[in-house]
Amino acid sequence: MTIVDLKSPEVVARQKEVCQQYSSDVVLPDPHLKIGIAIDSLSKMPITGVRCMPENGTDGWYIWGGDHSSETEFYQPLHLSHIGEFAPQVVPYLALAPGFKFMIDNEGYEDVWFDASLLEPF
Repeated sequence: MTIVDLKSPEVVARQKEVCQQYSSDVVLPDPHLKIGIAIDSLSKMPITGVRCMPENGTDGWYIWGGDHSSETEFYQPLHLSHIGEFAPQVVPYLALAPGFKFMIDNEGYEDVWFDASLLEPF
């Protein structure tokens, strides 16, 4: 199990570097808020994360591996403080502002982009 302190100076510095690299405002994740994560899919590549607007006790992040699914049970709620147990590789991207997406894999692929449609209400 990997424990990640989302408020540690090293983690925050790396998150700020990623935001600067991709011209994003820095919106630090709140470890007490929840995200939607498809835990059963995380062994598949690529890992994708999208950040919508935070609402109802969520930080706005949805994270999955492989192909996305529209099944109602695809995502499980997870407090961000536990992200290191399931997907420590996504931690550097979690300060990207709402509207950003990332895609990574375990061979070094990385893509980050802004999608304004993520800011629209569902």
